[in-house]
Amino acid sequence: MEPQGKLQHFLRHIWPVIILSALLLIIVIFFEVIINDQITSRSLNEALIRLVVVIGLYVFIGNSGVISFGHIGFMMVGAYATAWQTMDPMTKGIFVPGLPEYLLSNSHHWFIATILGGLLSAIVAFVFGLAIMRLSGIAASIGTFAVMMALYSLYYNWTTWTAGQSSLVGIPVTTTPWVGLLFCVISIVGAFLYADSRFGASIRATREDEIAAQAAGINMQFQRVVSFTISAFFVGMGGGLYAHFLGILVVDTFFLPLTFITLSMLVVGGMQSLSGAVIGTLLLSFLINFLRAFEKGIDVGIVLSLPSNSAEIGLGVLLLLILVFRPSGLTQNKEIYWPWNPKVEASSVTRRQS
Repeated sequence: MEPQGKLQHFLRHIWPVIILSALLLIIVIFFEVIINDQITSRSLNEALIRLVVVIGLYVFIGNSGVISFGHIGFMMVGAYATAWQTMDPMTKGIFVPGLPEYLLSNSHHWFIATILGGLLSAIVAFVFGLAIMRLSGIAASIGTFAVMMALYSLYYNWTTWTAGQSSLVGIPVTTTPWVGLLFCVISIVGAFLYADSRFGASIRATREDEIAAQAAGINMQFQRVVSFTISAFFVGMGGGLYAHFLGILVVDTFFLPLTFITLSMLVVGGMQSLSGAVIGTLLLSFLINFLRAFEKGIDVGIVLSLPSNSAEIGLGVLLLLILVFRPSGLTQNKEIYWPWNPKVEASSVTRRQS
């Protein structure tokens, strides 16, 4: 193959990564450089953090076909683990005196802390996954919900490590839209490489036909544990970013409302598509912020406003419409194609849909 042909083949192969990363870069430049509004910047920041979490959900749900209701628990694990590492030692001694001596006396850089928080989430997911991934279908989904409930109850009552029902304050605020963009690109690249690997192909085979996949020699439990662990790593990093976005943590933050929002973003975009995870997150983030602004009132000569909780109602209505009229999501579970040769899909897309 000619060098030019090899380059075109390579670009076609990784096109989803290029176009999605470029899209996010353009959005961040537009809102941070051109608009440069504090309120808009905060909304964008939150959307990018949620995108890291939704990409983590895609890694497991999109490739395995198993709906997980428990990943927000791993987000909580990552958030608190990152906070333990970056808070001022004096503050930690007041709010979380039960931490090990090393954590009480030392602080890490926020980037290292975020990665380590993701690693702790991955370890927790691996331990739970060894048991849960023996199950299939709705039983596995219920098992993931049980994981979230167990983690929530643990952190809610573990007062010496999490401040329990109180707020954990004093977390450095370091997450900006540019930081969010960096971790979104890292997550997009990581999710693409996993889906394009032998592990990704194997777990998608179990998604399409469990019996045939196992008959072909694929260890379904092992593949699902691997996917569950990798996805928890990304979600845990999202939790670390969230902690350094808020500057304060409350266990109640990581429960059913956030679970519903992140799952809705994945479903609306398309559960089996990385492009769907990005598009669904951006679209619903815009919708939620628009409706919340409308709840406060918009002056167009007269003040127009919506009732309280309209954002949640609008989200539910949109999700219902997607499930009824376009159950495969806005992207139809497909990636963005190579634009200069529309008759040929990207090679990675072809493998994912096979």
